[in-house]
Amino acid sequence: MRKKAVITGGERGIGRGIALALAREGYDIAFSYYPQEQNCQEAVAFTQDALKKAGAASFAFAADLSRKDGAKKYFDEAINALGTVDLLVNNAGVNKPKPIYEFTDDNFDYLVTLDFRSYIMMMSYASRYMKEHEIRGCIINVTSSRGERAYPNAGLYCGMKAGINKAIEAFALDVAPFGIRINNVAPGAVRIRTKEEMARMDHGADTDYFWDKRFLNGADAVKEDFWDALGHKIPLGRAAVPEDIGNAVAFLASDKASYITGITLRIDGGLILPGMPEGSAATDSGWS
Repeated sequence: MRKKAVITGGERGIGRGIALALAREGYDIAFSYYPQEQNCQEAVAFTQDALKKAGAASFAFAADLSRKDGAKKYFDEAINALGTVDLLVNNAGVNKPKPIYEFTDDNFDYLVTLDFRSYIMMMSYASRYMKEHEIRGCIINVTSSRGERAYPNAGLYCGMKAGINKAIEAFALDVAPFGIRINNVAPGAVRIRTKEEMARMDHGADTDYFWDKRFLNGADAVKEDFWDALGHKIPLGRAAVPEDIGNAVAFLASDKASYITGITLRIDGGLILPGMPEGSAATDSGWS
């Protein structure tokens, strides 16, 4: 019998990479998507088609996890569709870069609800369901290497990722008696959209602050973009792709990792080992 996974933010990028990796490991998938994002229906259709080809049943739900009622509504929809849950993956989130002196109440509340509260509450709903139904399940959160390293214009995001990294150490103790494991994966620099996907966009979204206007002329017009240039500076020689994160999640969810709980696994190609800056903190000199 196929296992069941609930994923937040699964229609593209890291979420899609995770969904496809899990489908290949025998999971049926429920995933959420943000309905106001550019080309979201195209992304949902593409992902569901890919999951079908991988042998998985899939269910997609529009969800706004920046609303306090968003997580519960989505979790209930996912359980109703799948019938149960063996694995929860918290992935949906965004960083809206701002220095501390430009914060507003709305900006603060949006980020905290989406990037922190929704993770905590989804873990609560899933662990309660697993405990009540005697499911020795898994919960995996996508955090960030920014939970370990400081970046300008990302203080709240860095703080929330660091908070999730620490919180799951205690949460893992809460649920260990029931055979439930909680772990994190912490990506570094990940190309969350292909050049072809970027070329179909008419502007950069919140998660695409390195989108380049050259993409308006098509993917072939951009021989090297931000992610290519950054990849030259990363110790392992390239930026990550969603499949890298998906493979790590699939491992942590598997029986091969049955004795692992309460950890944060960094997946960054060595990016922060030498303290290399990227993004808004990038320099031209490279890590070496």
